[in-house]
Amino acid sequence: MINMAPLIPAERDRLLKLATYASVAVAVLLIALKSSVYLMSGSVSLLASLIDSLMDAAASVINLFAVRYALKPADHEHRFGHGKAEALAGLAQSAFITGSAVLVLLQGIDRLLNPRPLDSAWLGIAVMLFSIAATIGLLLIQRHVIKRTGSTAIRADSLHYRSDLLLNASIIVALLLAAYGIQRADAFFGLAIALFIGYSAVQIGRDAVQILMDRELSDEVRAEALQLARSVEGVVNVHDFRSRQSGHDWFMQMHVEVPAQTPLVLAHDLGERVRARIVERFPQTDVLIHTDPV
Repeated sequence: MINMAPLIPAERDRLLKLATYASVAVAVLLIALKSSVYLMSGSVSLLASLIDSLMDAAASVINLFAVRYALKPADHEHRFGHGKAEALAGLAQSAFITGSAVLVLLQGIDRLLNPRPLDSAWLGIAVMLFSIAATIGLLLIQRHVIKRTGSTAIRADSLHYRSDLLLNASIIVALLLAAYGIQRADAFFGLAIALFIGYSAVQIGRDAVQILMDRELSDEVRAEALQLARSVEGVVNVHDFRSRQSGHDWFMQMHVEVPAQTPLVLAHDLGERVRARIVERFPQTDVLIHTDPV
């Protein structure tokens, strides 16, 4: 169940910027290393990793601008804030990742049909080991930021980098096999990686679309919010409950039933108590209450 501790805006901004800057820095560093080793080795699986890093860099730059925009407070033209910019960034990442998967797939098929020996395989293995270490460091930063902020864009970025761990490990295996004379292993691993990257793209795109389509919050969150509302003394029942997410912010609307003889001032007070109880549990939530006499 999601349970983010309350964050002051300045702390949330700092964490999101830390995650986006770290992501861009890691992607650029790995692109430089993989490019030089690919030119020396000609490995398809290493090319797959290079293209993946290029997509990482592009996606991270998109994240950087999207997160900065999403952090802007609500204004006259965007009364619900700018949080959906994060979901748009996730959708753009999905498109980038799909493109990288197609490129690797085509290159792998060509290498299967036209196998050729690899050079500098051991240097490629060293680069992959460094990539794994750098990726783990980035994932630890992202995990902390996601836990504290619940950012959709950082979660999408983290999903891609988690898949990179498996990708880099498989490339090490492919390079080892190629170094011992099994040349087509490199191409087969490249194809497998392309399919895995494509699967990751589908996951990221699906999550982003669900947020853009105002999908309800999880069943667990909605059930707990309803339980909290009904637990307020004087509330008869709750109906017409609706919820959605926009970046870090959640929005809930509900009709709270109160006894028909309740004075207007007390009915309003009951609604405020319901709102306060939900916000206390989910601080990132904007709650709209309508009271109904029954």
